[in-house]
Amino acid sequence: MSLKGYTVPRTSTGKASLVPPPPWHYVGDFLVVDYWADPDAVRAVLPEGLDPHPDPGRCAAVFADWQSCSEGGEELLDPIRSHYREFFIVVNALFEGEEVTTCPFIWVDQDFALARGWIQGFPKKLGSIFMTRTFGLDVPADPGLKPGGRHGATCSARGRQIAGMTLTIEGESPDGPRHNAPPIVNVRHFPRLAAGRHDDPQVHELVRAVSRDRAISKVYAGPATLTLHPAPGEEHDSLAPVKIDRGYRFTFGYTVDDLKTVKELA
Repeated sequence: MSLKGYTVPRTSTGKASLVPPPPWHYVGDFLVVDYWADPDAVRAVLPEGLDPHPDPGRCAAVFADWQSCSEGGEELLDPIRSHYREFFIVVNALFEGEEVTTCPFIWVDQDFALARGWIQGFPKKLGSIFMTRTFGLDVPADPGLKPGGRHGATCSARGRQIAGMTLTIEGESPDGPRHNAPPIVNVRHFPRLAAGRHDDPQVHELVRAVSRDRAISKVYAGPATLTLHPAPGEEHDSLAPVKIDRGYRFTFGYTVDDLKTVKELA
């Protein structure tokens, strides 16, 4: 009897697999801050194969409150398997002259999302993320999406603060965030365990996210704040903002069932 499952643990039925096979369907509420970090710090986190963006230091900080499922959507009836939140930073770069983004730091609060991210080249770590929610009611506990509505988000990991942001909505934005708009190119990296071969990874490649059936709500924007906190064993604060543009709130959905290798690095 052969073992089944898209990921470990693999069993005779495959039901225990941490991540089901694609397609993976996503929808989530987003809080995004467009900003600039120190250009040298941005260059320092660019992987091999990517060149600096002509607008040095362009970054975006992204908080997302996700709901996701595989084909058939059975996870939606068991929300612990479909809900998760994450915080990540993208920096802008060029790949063969094309504007792209890449994600050097990301935290997520569910194990299935962690594993699914590694498969796609996101360097996910476990964290605790919270975001202000809105429910469409005109009550004091709901900031809403009207001008003056105030939203915030935080991320912590291993008992330490990682990041915090705020947004005060001024109104609708015709364009939405710009710094996380280009396609994302990440590094899929799986090292070897063998002594003497640590610098010869099993997998080391630039990959480009491929998605379809994208949908987005109205986008709301306004002045924002962003703080990246130093913490032991972390380096994300090297990308702390030196200038903040705007903050944005919106809902976004899409489907992933493919990944394109654009360059072998190993």
